[in-house]
Amino acid sequence: MNKTIIITGGSKGIGRSIAIKFAENNFDIYTCSRNKNELIKLQSDINSINSNIKVNTLKCDLSTKEGSLKFIDFIKKNTNKIDVLVNNVGTFVPGKLIDEEDTALENMININLFSNYWVTKGLVSMMTKKKQGHIFNMCSIASKVAYANGGSYCISKFALYGMSQCLREELKEYNVKVTSVLPGAVRTGSWDGTILPDERFINPDDVSNSIYSSYRTSKGATIEEIIIRPQLGDI
Repeated sequence: MNKTIIITGGSKGIGRSIAIKFAENNFDIYTCSRNKNELIKLQSDINSINSNIKVNTLKCDLSTKEGSLKFIDFIKKNTNKIDVLVNNVGTFVPGKLIDEEDTALENMININLFSNYWVTKGLVSMMTKKKQGHIFNMCSIASKVAYANGGSYCISKFALYGMSQCLREELKEYNVKVTSVLPGAVRTGSWDGTILPDERFINPDDVSNSIYSSYRTSKGATIEEIIIRPQLGDI
């Protein structure tokens, strides 16, 4: 029987790379996105890589509690086990606290924190009951180092990192591992239009390879944090 991975925001960027990496290693894939066409393409691409796994996708918006609950219900109706949960959904809008839009903090907390909070709350019992599983929370180097023009994004990522630390402590006794992933600038669509060369960034595959490697550690070991930064420093 194939193992199962749940990925929020899996249709592009880091999420897509994670989906492909685990599909190559015979995991059934469950993911979601707000873009149906991107989900269709992901499903087609994965099926061409490995036809022996299931790829289940759902169009929904995790920035709302209702959307998160819809995704949770979708998962529970289609599988009774979770081996890996990757809380990947997130957004970045640059701005300074002193002059950013008044809605900036609420929007980024909803997407970068609450979406991951609700999905984890809704699905974690599927892991604790079986006393196995691994949760990866896609934080950021901004979870530890504030920077100019980071504003509400930094706040939301600091909060997600705190949530990840709490989960790590709470889930030890259930043999559920928790890893915080803290990448620097990754060359995804959010950087389209930049004049910087791709080599100045982290490749999404660097992140997915590190996550898979961390998942493969022995039962008694946990990699609590993965920090990946551009070789020449943060951007």
